[in-house]
Amino acid sequence: MDSKSSASLNTQQEAGPPLSTFDYAPSTRIIFGAGSLDRLGELSSELGAKRVLLVTDKGLAEVGHEARAVASLENANLQTTIFDDVHPNPTTEDVERGLQVARNHQIDLIVGLGGGSSMDCAKGINFLLTNGGQMQDYWGVGKAAKPMLPLIAVPTTAGTGSEAQSFAVIAHPETHMKMACGDKKAACKIAILDPELTLTMPRSVTHVTGIDALSHALETFVTKPRNEISQLFSRRAWSLLANSFPKVLETPDDLTARGNMQLGAHFAGAAIENSMLGATHALANPLSAHFDLTHGVAIGIMLPHVIRFNAELVGEYYSVLAADIGLCEQHDPAGADLLAEHIQSLIATAGAPTSLTECNVDSSLIDQLAEEASRQWTGNFNPRPVDESSLRELYECAF
Repeated sequence: MDSKSSASLNTQQEAGPPLSTFDYAPSTRIIFGAGSLDRLGELSSELGAKRVLLVTDKGLAEVGHEARAVASLENANLQTTIFDDVHPNPTTEDVERGLQVARNHQIDLIVGLGGGSSMDCAKGINFLLTNGGQMQDYWGVGKAAKPMLPLIAVPTTAGTGSEAQSFAVIAHPETHMKMACGDKKAACKIAILDPELTLTMPRSVTHVTGIDALSHALETFVTKPRNEISQLFSRRAWSLLANSFPKVLETPDDLTARGNMQLGAHFAGAAIENSMLGATHALANPLSAHFDLTHGVAIGIMLPHVIRFNAELVGEYYSVLAADIGLCEQHDPAGADLLAEHIQSLIATAGAPTSLTECNVDSSLIDQLAEEASRQWTGNFNPRPVDESSLRELYECAF
């Protein structure tokens, strides 16, 4: 090799591997800080609103969040209509009920206040109010032809990161299988991240939403579409979430830790928007549909097994995340195993089940679960290819 070729090779080695391509078009304004819910009316007015639909759930009225939101909107002289008939894992029926309320009041702006269910339902209402049809028509990506109403999202949990995504995840009312309906026009105009709103979360909600957020950070860091933008969000989300999750379980009124969790969940949601999810979510959805397992519980059981499964191809990425929280050195080949063990430890500390046996999942349905998991969209983005056979093995490991 001549000196010129040698110099070129050395330059490439120093620069590292070539950067991946990406198309990053952020469209959501982020407002973070304690007390920021009080700006809801002001921000709605800035978007030209006159008649606002507040999509929420009845539990938030009991803890006072709904009243704070309504007061802010009314102080800005906005006509406010409340739709609070949203259920966990909203179905097309939830969306249809909200749609009728929106039509009856000639809504020109929608606010989603609550967890992922309220925000997803708000997006679903927006799809049908502006573009017509039914939710099944928008299953997939980019199927809305007309502009949508401005949407403000106000998360009261630290979990889904729905406020950072252009997807509405809506379930079928009979099968409870979830449809991901995505369109850039459905993205929120504004997301208000007020950590004070998360102080009222019961411990059970704190731990299942926290586990979900952690899984988002871990999955998005290794998916096939990962890129410099998504991994930037994933890694920062992981650091915030992993270090603060034990704190919010032990000291639920720690506002700094709550803020870290909420911002971490948002960053993880932004990572999903740029790199999607993986096999953990593909495996979790059939469990929730058939056995009524809370999404975060199902995720927590399956996640460590998926980490070990994926380590064959992306173990070095897992080692980076393990090193970020002091589990090992950055290039430790045991990093993935240490990370999986740490996740199981966090889940056990939270008091959540760590096996399907603990949840009374019927092992005779494994074949059906694996077949349904193989049809889940998120499995397509897993770094290591999955099929019905490998998904069956992952379920077996979780028993």
